This record gives sequence, C-alpha cells and structure tokens, in this order.
Amino acid sequence: MSRSPFIFAVSFLLLAGCDRAADAPAQPAQSAGVGTGVGEVARQFAGMPLPAMEFTDAEGNSLDLAAQDGPVLINLWATWCGPCVVEMPQLDALAGELDGEVRVITVSQDVRGAEVVTPFFAQRAFVRLEPWLDPDAQLSAQFTPEGLLPLTILFDAQGKEVLRVAGGYEWDSPDAIAMIRQSLATP
Repeated sequence: MSRSPFIFAVSFLLLAGCDRAADAPAQPAQSAGVGTGVGEVARQFAGMPLPAMEFTDAEGNSLDLAAQDGPVLINLWATWCGPCVVEMPQLDALAGELDGEVRVITVSQDVRGAEVVTPFFAQRAFVRLEPWLDPDAQLSAQFTPEGLLPLTILFDAQGKEVLRVAGGYEWDSPDAIAMIRQSLATP
C-alpha cells in the first residue's frame, strides 16, 4: 500500500487548519498554553537588529521595516488569535499615548491576508493602527518559528531589539507605557 496519498491527505488537513473562515470563532482569549495567555517580558534577544523586510497593506502601500527612523513596537497577530484580538484596541490606544515617541506597527500573520484583515479593521475602526499584511509569515519565521502569537517586540531608534513579549499583554496600562519609556531611556 502506498503511503503517498495518506501523507498528502494529512499534509492537506494540517495546512487547511492554519487559518479559519472569517465567520468562525477566534481561539479563546485566555486559553491555556504558551503564547495564548498573559505574556512575560523577555530581554534575552536584546541587541538583535530589526529585520530588513517589506510588507504591504490591501491597497498596495508598502512598509519597509529597515527604513524606520525611530523606536518601533512591532506586534505579530492574527484575526483567529483570541489574545491578539484583545490586544488590538490596547495597541491602538498605546499608539496614541506614545505618538511621537514610538511607532506601533501591527503585522497580520493571517494566511488569507486582506480577505480577513480588511473586514476586521473595518469593524473595529482603529484610529492609529494600520493593517500591514504578512500572509507568508516571514516575521513569524524570523522571530517565532514555533508560531506563537501574539508576539510584540520593541526596537530602539538604532533598530536594535530592546524587549519582547510572547503572549497577551495589557499594552495600554500605565505599567506597559512606563516600561516602554524606561526601556528606551536606558542606554
């Protein structure tokens, strides 16, 4: 008996499960497991450079990560990720609080790209966040090969990583805002 059809079928099912239909429920916001609950601040990758990658939005505008001229907070997220969905309004508020100090960049890891991200943004009417797309998960491959989402990474004005948080975090809290400011002020 040939194993090829079996391997193909299993591979297809695994790939089909990488994204969900737009009307399917997101994973629970507080489900157990790494990267799905409350994240912890990690600094073991401090000094790693901001990758030279480009992303687009649904209109074809492009974002060159290497061309950033100040501190950036990059958030990798997906519409099907419960903790990611919870964080998005918080990140929008954080972007307002840190306007002029830190650029908050959210990059969707949804394999269906604009098809699911555009309606997500339209329903929530974010004021400051932009719907950058990474349907090939280049950033996930760079920073979290295991695919943990959400993942948020703070880079200083020189493009060097300062800290990262894997898992949900209360980004609009006074503690988070103070942590970001203090981390960027520390030489």
